[in-house]
Amino acid sequence: MNLKFICSYDGSVYFGSQKQPNQNTVEDELLRVFKTFGIDTKIIFSGRTDKDVHATKQVFNCQIPEHFNDFFKLKDILNRRLPISIKILKISKVNDDFHSRFGAKRRVYRYLITTKPTNPFNSKYITYVKYIDEELLKDAIKEFIGVYDFKYFHKTGSEKENTKREIFDTNFYKYKDIYVFKFTANSYLRSQIRLMVGFLLAINGKKLTIQDLKEQLNLKKHIFKTPAIANGLYLAQIKY
Repeated sequence: MNLKFICSYDGSVYFGSQKQPNQNTVEDELLRVFKTFGIDTKIIFSGRTDKDVHATKQVFNCQIPEHFNDFFKLKDILNRRLPISIKILKISKVNDDFHSRFGAKRRVYRYLITTKPTNPFNSKYITYVKYIDEELLKDAIKEFIGVYDFKYFHKTGSEKENTKREIFDTNFYKYKDIYVFKFTANSYLRSQIRLMVGFLLAINGKKLTIQDLKEQLNLKKHIFKTPAIANGLYLAQIKY
């Protein structure tokens, strides 16, 4: 049967979500635990996350034998055998044609920053920025809404034939003492969000302007090429 899993993980201890040669990934750990049940399966993620990128609600699906039909028990056993850096939140049965990646309509990411100096206990999970111009960032982040060719907002060496993407919504807000960049899109290019955040932080630091951002979005100038560090980025939600 085809099962849909919602999980969270600490990306700081993995070399990304999907299997890679000679590196430990989230997929490796999941497959290892499935094999302790005698299950040999293929995991399909909603999308890949890179090294040091976290997830609060990543989705994957895979084929599991029919007799594992007590999902509460299955979730409990999986969580007891998985490392504490990965947590299964929910398991549900889906149609055989459900595909975590191709079926996803919207993907929500959050990037967290703080003006409080980080410490050894949170530095892997949030990015320190000395000063925040909240109103400026609220205005600047809106420029990403719409359909653009993000050719200048993706990692060099990860060439794609089609670099157009649609961003449905963006938001910048404060929650307690944490500032949040939020992006909702159909999909993203490699390192696209980190490059967008990096550009926004450059605007925040008065190194670039909103006009500079407009020109890069419209492929008139390739001004900025430095992505924000990965530790503040979270895959937050997948909508089907």
